[in-house]
Amino acid sequence: MKQCTHADALPDPEPVPLGETCPECLRDGTHPVQLRLCMTCGHVGCCDSSPSRHATAHHKESGHPVMRTFEPGENWRWCFVDHVLV
Repeated sequence: MKQCTHADALPDPEPVPLGETCPECLRDGTHPVQLRLCMTCGHVGCCDSSPSRHATAHHKESGHPVMRTFEPGENWRWCFVDHVLV
């Protein structure tokens, strides 16, 4: 089973979210489908089901490897580098 090689380096405690929604969606006037929280810096971005995929764009621009769901009642994390749930 493939594992995330970045989980041990995640900050504890988690970073404080930089906002309550995707700032790029707000700027562009689009609606995020679901939100993701960057576990390195606290950026909030929309998921890949959203038109602009800002969470993935944040990973590609920053290199930050792990995001977690920012949806109520959910607690999973995704590693963009290793392509696995953390």
